[in-house]
Parts: sequence; C-alpha cells; structure tokens
Amino acid sequence: MHPVPTPAAALKPPRILPPEIPVLVLGTRRAVWLTADGEIDTIDIRTAARRAREEAPLLTHGRAAARRLDLRELRAFDALELFAFACPGQFCLPTPRGLMNVLGLGRAGTLEDQAMGLADAVPILLDRIAGAATPILAELAQLMMAGDWAWGPSVLAALGAAPLPGRPRRLAGLDIWSRLPEWEEAGPIDPPSHYAVDPADARTRLADLVQGRSRHGGAGAATAEARPQQADYASAVSAAFAPKQSPDEPNLVLAEAGTGVGKTLGYLAPASLWAERNGGPVWVSTFTRNLQTQIDDELDRLYPDPKQKALKVVLRKGRENYLCLLNFEEAAQTVLGNPAHAIGLGLMARWAMATKDGALIGGDFPGWLVDIIGRAQSLGLADRRGECIYSGCPHYSRCFIEHSIRRARRADIVVANHALVLIQAAMGGLEDSVLPTRYVFDEGHHLFEAADSAFSAQLSALSAAELRRWILGAEGSAGRARGMRRRYEDLVVGDEAAADDLQAILVSSAILPGDGWQQRLAEGEPRHPVEKFLALVRQQVLARAQRPEANYDLETDRHPAIDGLADAAIEADQALTGLEAPMHRLVKYLAKRLDDEAESLDTALRTRIEAAIRSLERRAVMTLGAWRSMLKDLPHATPDGMVDWLSITRQDGREVDVGLHRHWIDPTLPFAKAVVQPAHGVVVTSATLTDGTGDAGVDWHAAEVRTGAIHMPAPAIRARVPSPFDYASQTRCLVVTDVRKDDLDQVAAAYRELFLASGGGGLGLFTAISRLKAVRERILAPLDDAGIELLSQHVDPVDVGTLIDIFRAEEDACLLGTDAVRDGVDVPGRSLRLIVFDRVPWPRPDILHKARRADFGSRGYDDMLTRLKLRQAFGRLIRRSGDQGVFVLLDPMMPSRLYGAFPEGVDIRRVGLKEAVEETKLFLGPEA
Repeated sequence: MHPVPTPAAALKPPRILPPEIPVLVLGTRRAVWLTADGEIDTIDIRTAARRAREEAPLLTHGRAAARRLDLRELRAFDALELFAFACPGQFCLPTPRGLMNVLGLGRAGTLEDQAMGLADAVPILLDRIAGAATPILAELAQLMMAGDWAWGPSVLAALGAAPLPGRPRRLAGLDIWSRLPEWEEAGPIDPPSHYAVDPADARTRLADLVQGRSRHGGAGAATAEARPQQADYASAVSAAFAPKQSPDEPNLVLAEAGTGVGKTLGYLAPASLWAERNGGPVWVSTFTRNLQTQIDDELDRLYPDPKQKALKVVLRKGRENYLCLLNFEEAAQTVLGNPAHAIGLGLMARWAMATKDGALIGGDFPGWLVDIIGRAQSLGLADRRGECIYSGCPHYSRCFIEHSIRRARRADIVVANHALVLIQAAMGGLEDSVLPTRYVFDEGHHLFEAADSAFSAQLSALSAAELRRWILGAEGSAGRARGMRRRYEDLVVGDEAAADDLQAILVSSAILPGDGWQQRLAEGEPRHPVEKFLALVRQQVLARAQRPEANYDLETDRHPAIDGLADAAIEADQALTGLEAPMHRLVKYLAKRLDDEAESLDTALRTRIEAAIRSLERRAVMTLGAWRSMLKDLPHATPDGMVDWLSITRQDGREVDVGLHRHWIDPTLPFAKAVVQPAHGVVVTSATLTDGTGDAGVDWHAAEVRTGAIHMPAPAIRARVPSPFDYASQTRCLVVTDVRKDDLDQVAAAYRELFLASGGGGLGLFTAISRLKAVRERILAPLDDAGIELLSQHVDPVDVGTLIDIFRAEEDACLLGTDAVRDGVDVPGRSLRLIVFDRVPWPRPDILHKARRADFGSRGYDDMLTRLKLRQAFGRLIRRSGDQGVFVLLDPMMPSRLYGAFPEGVDIRRVGLKEAVEETKLFLGPEA
C-alpha cells in the first residue's frame, strides 16, 4: 500500500504567513530542512520523516515525499497545489527546480539552493493570485478553506477576503458548467475538392515554415534548422495528396525519413496546402502523446495567431480523455456533505476554466496533479465507460468533447492518435460520421500493434463486468456511473415494444459477472453461465501453464479443451443471445425513428439518437457478436487467419482477470480494409519503417507487411530519405562481452560504472520491470554519492511523460525505463548522451507471437522485430547536429545479423566492460 499524503483533509494549518513555514527538500539519501528562522540543516531521511511528522513543511509533490519518507500520512504545504491554483494550465515540472525555473528564480544546483528557491516561490505565487482576484475566485478559496486546505488562509489573505466559519452552503466557484462558453451547431459541410499538391509548391511551403514565415498573418515560430533532405521528403510525400484515380486504390506513400530529416514539417507542408485548397481536413495520427505535442508546437509556425490556430488545428482524443462536466457537477455536489472534496475539485475547477480543450491526458493538464489530488477527482471524472447521455445532458452545449468534435469537422489539420483512428474505423466510422479522406500516420512502425489492439476481441471477466456496468450503471450506492435506463429511457417513451426491449437488456445483464467474481471463481462457486465458463477457463490455464505459481501472466492454448469447457461455451453463448437480441431490436427501433421523424427531429436529439445507435451497435455487434463467435468456435478449429488462447492476468501476484482472447495473425488486413482502402491518400512514415537486413527488397517488403500496404491492389509509393547526421563521428556503439546478462549484480555494476563515466545523461533501457527494479536498488546509492539523480519508471510515483520532462531538464540525471520510455523519449543535447540496454530485446515467446512467427517466417520475423527495437532505441541518442552519444548493449550473445539495426557508418565494437567505460569517458569529453 502506497503512502498517501493529506495535503488537505485532516490538516488544520496554523494561521501564519508562508515565510514562517519550514521548507523540506528531499535528496536520494539526505534532505535539507530550512527553518522558519532561515537556518539550513542537512539531515538524513529518517530525521526528515520525524520532523515532517512534528511540523507541516513546505515541499513539492506531497505523495512522492510521503513515499520517500515512508509515511502513511504527510501533512504538508504542497507548493504544487499553490501553483495549480495560481497558474492553472501552465507547464511546470513537479520539482523545486521546475517551480523555480517557471517562476524565473534561476537554476538551483544544490538542495540548499532549492530550499531557498522554494521559499521564494511562495510570495510570487500569492502575488499572482492577488493579481487575479475576483469574487468567484474568493468564493472558491472559501470553499477549499472549508475543507481544511493548508493554503486557505494565505490565499484568502492574498485575495483580500476573510475566512467564513462553518460548512459551505453552496458550490460557489465550482459551478464551472455555468461559466464555460457555449458552442453552436453549424450548417452542413461541403465535401472536399480534389486538387493536387505539386511537389514544387510543397517545397515552397516548407521553406516558409522553416524560415518562420506564415501565410496567415505575422511571423511564425523561430527559424528552424535548414535541411536539404527535408525538402526531398516533402516532395515525395506530396504524392499522397493527388486525386484518387480508381476505387479502392488510394495514393499510398511509405516514407522512411532518418532521424534529423525533420519529417513533421516535411509532411505538414503538403498536408496544409491540400487542406487549404480543397476545404477538407487532413488527419495526422501518432502513436505517442509526446509526438502529438511536438506536432502541435510545430503548427505554431503555420498559424502564429492563437485564435487562427484554434480554428485551423484540433487535437482529437477519445471521449475517455476529456473532463466530463456532468461527472464534475455530480462530484461537486458531494462537497456540501464532505468539504474535504473541495480541495481537489477546486484545483480541477481552476484548470477547467483555463484549459484549451479540456483534455485530461496530455495538453495543458499537469500529469502530477493526478498524484496530488487523487485519481477519483481528476482522471476519474472522464467518461471512461461510454455513459455519455449526449443532448440529454444539461451541459451538452458546453461539453469539451462535443466542442472538439465540431471544431475538427471544420479544421485543416486534426492531430489524433492511432488508437482513436483505428478504433473508430473498427466501429465503422467516426463519432460525427464524417470520414477523413487524407491521413498521415506518423510513427508508422507502431501501426501493426495499434491495429492488433483495435481489431482484437476478448471475453474476459473484466470486460464482461464492464459491459454489465455500462448496462446497469453503478449498482448499490457507490459510483456515478449512469446505466442504460437513465441514458435511453426517454428515447423509447410511447413505444411499448422498445421499452420492453430496454427492460429485457437490463434484466438479461444479470448473466454477466458482478462484484465478487474473483472470489467466486477462486472458490469454484461461479454464478450464471458466463462465470461458469470463465471458471473453467481459469482451471485449464492453471492446469497447463508451465509455472502456475509464478507472479506473472499465464496463458495456454484453447485446444484440447478440458472436460466441460466446450459445453460451458455453448451455454454461455445461449445466455448471451438473450442480451444481444433486444439490443439489435432497440437499434432497429431507433433507426426507424430517425427515418420516421426526419422532418421533426431537432439536431441535438438526432445527434443523441445516432450516438445511441452507434453505442448499442458497438456492444451488440462488435462486443457481443465477437464473444458469441468465439464461444461457438471453441469446440472447433480456430478460423483461418486468427489465433485464440486462454489467459489469467496477474498484477503484483494477484489475479485481476481471466478470459478467452482472439487476435488476427495479421491485423493489418482489417486495418487496410477499414482505413486505407476507403481513403483517397495515406502517408505512413517513420524513421524506422523498413528492416535492416541490408537487402533493399527484403527491407521494403517488411515495411509493406507491417503497414498493410501488401494488402492493397496497387503498390505503394516508396520513399527513403537518409538522416543528415554523421553517425560515424557523432556516436559510438559498444557491445559488452564480459558481463553475464543473467547475473544482476554484474549488470548493475555495468550500469553504475557507465553512468558514472558519462557523468549522468544516461538512459537505461530494460526488457523486464523486475530487472529494472533490481538494478535500481543496487546503483541508487553510488550514483547519489556522485551527485547524479536517478529517475525510474515503475518506481517513482509520477507518470512517464513527467519523468521524461524532468530528465530532459536535468542535464546530469539518469533515467531507467522500459518500452514506453524507449518510444517516448525526445531529449536533444547533453541531457541524453548515453544509452545502456540490458540485453538484446527479443520478442516475448507467447502464443500470439508463436502463430505470427509461423506465418511471417520463423527466425527472420524475430530478427525483424528485434532490429526494430534496437533501431528505435539508438534513434533516441542523436536528435540534433551537435549531439554526441554512446550506445551500449550489455549482451555478449548479440548476433552480428542484428547489426543492420544501426545506421550505416556506425562502427559496432565488441569490448569488455573496462574498455566500454574508458571509451565512454573519453568520447563524451571532459564535461562528462
């Protein structure tokens, strides 16, 4: 159980001025305590914990501090809370240095400097609050003060207001739903024209973007680095913006652009030209949120005026990524009974009134705020279960999600992610039923896994329980979830048959797993046919898994089935029929109503009915239809092109799910059919699109297989633009041959010596979380002795994006991480000058991989996937022409056939650890 700070409830702050509060700054093994009298004490962590228990200090990130101090409860004045109130929607790293930097207090090196800077930050933030004083802000602070907010007295004093006694009687300041701007429906949108983009015009537009010139008024962003290869790239991808010549044959361009080419501006140049000339949007899709932010920043060059950009550029995410105003209102109502809730909700209200688009993931929402106020009062306020009631919601005209959808219809550039684009395609269309005709898929090397997720199915306990919750809402008194009755009851008023179907769905949902299913399955006492089937699935997995006592996930083939499993599958299928059939009838009724009442339905109600149809079809056709198909097939062979298996999912040794899975062996087949084929033009681009065998034909074939181009009737246009970087002189690539990769003491010693040799700026990549944690435990103290901060994914209680931001800002820190870090790091300069990989990242040998390996070509498939991971990792090292870096692989078994993962000209040397350390120290220079 993680320690939970109490920055609000249970803290009764003394009515004192901020300078009288002691300041606490934590290092790895020591801390600095700045007393109210201005004296600085350097103390150990145990002493810091004792003092923090006795006197609430000023610090940053209470939850992280509580965990470091091993305190279940930490009463504190969290400077991040004050910053979130004073500067909502503004970026800040959740550290004393980050706070000092954003407030212009300089760069602090020592813990002592950070303590002084933190003390100086408080009056600055209070001054900003005073400068923004309004009656509403004062009322909000009063509400938060009633919840025992530590900063309440100081904030109210800054606002010139006096604390009021007693509990709050109204939600003043939290009623953001009444103060947000409303959007209005607009007329129909004309379909786009079909004018081509000439390669020469794309080059001209690119030159304007690079030089910071804008055609939309005023100067754009600062001049970018001129790169001849970038113009070649822009010219090549412009072929995707030519008119479509034949049905089902889009203009498909596969474009590999080496790191440093500048592919973002390269494809934005022809994309923006096409959108302007043809009056339609170009959807730019990425795999990581980090790249979405980069693309949004680059578009400042084209649209320097924020108002103009707001009309022309939209970042689209799934509904589950936005703040739901109805959820927020329902949460706010709890404040009257529990004032402590006012603190987290008050900080959310401050952000909601300042946010650009209401997105809780990425954008202007600080990821650390989730840790500060808790998930329930932040990410938990999103519509995560498809419970939206659309125009039936009193806040529909102010809804962040609906506003984003409508802006996207009329934008020139829509920046989305692979998951949204592919899931919507799998559902048969976007929420507004207007399909784009032009796509750019950046990070195209991830399309295969994105398609694998979007076009797969699983009948598991959690997914079935989630469907039950979607149908019934929150059962009992807990939760805000809205069931089908509340969402759809008024849509079937006056039609007895439709009302009966709605009631039949509610009653039939009892066959799905409810609360307590884990215990019932473990004890062999399942209820209803679906739980009985899952209990037998669990039995088969435990009977046949190689190590059923292990703490990790377990899986097994579905054939041959244990006794009773096939019969249980038939019974579960029959039970699901009673749930699926009334859903289909309800869909038909709603569709008929749209047709019968076409002249009288207003836009809002029509939109709501259409949304209800899509939502029901998703559950009836995609979810229940897929489940029933899997159950019917279980006594027989798996359909061609598919692979099925059974699994138990574990987390920290606990069983959290059990189920039956179905995936396409080649998920680019449905991707090509649903997304690429209907489009007019598609660009798939990446720095690592092709393989690295050295045979151009084989390498491009791998790209066509992984992107689905192989399934198109016409061949894709191929374009490859090499990196402008001189990797031979800018990098060193070392394979360490005398470290046993299965001996974690040796592995940790290697990480320690290499990180010390580089003086920080090191990224440690791991193939398993357990290996990361073991190495971290061994190297934390020696790195701290050398003054090198060690950041760790899966250990530090902050999200991956924030960890990378901290790593980027701290030139001499080191970061340990797994796949998400490898894919999300974009750190130019000396902050990243060394990458150490713990071993060759071979693919995990699971049932799905086994099927694909057999289909795509045995060892060659394994090699391709491994080279891709190595190429991606190496590509993090050099981001600018002046960068230098060392790449080290701690695996003596690295085969030479994988050397093609590295850029041409890189000398891959097999050396001992001693030589690797010396080479690292020498190559990175005196600064290291």
